[in-house]
Amino acid sequence: MTRQYLIGELSVRLEQLQAVATSGTVKDVACLRYEVEGGPVTALAPAAERAIALADSLCWESLAAGDTPTFCRQAAVSAELRLFGVCARLLDDE
Repeated sequence: MTRQYLIGELSVRLEQLQAVATSGTVKDVACLRYEVEGGPVTALAPAAERAIALADSLCWESLAAGDTPTFCRQAAVSAELRLFGVCARLLDDE
């Protein structure tokens, strides 16, 4: 996969995560997306790990609040993000 493809795809996944983020984490996801778009390809794996951690915390927040519809949207985006990360070899397949 080319550098531009990896950056572009991770950016798209972060955009989707940003769309389902709560007000407290929208800025964190936006900053991470900015870093991905402007940083070196070597920073993509740590960025993908941070994105998964953000997605995980979003899902737990929604579950704790009993917000099932939001949780479902966040879980779907999180699954896509993880699948891309594993397929692009940015994340371990654990």
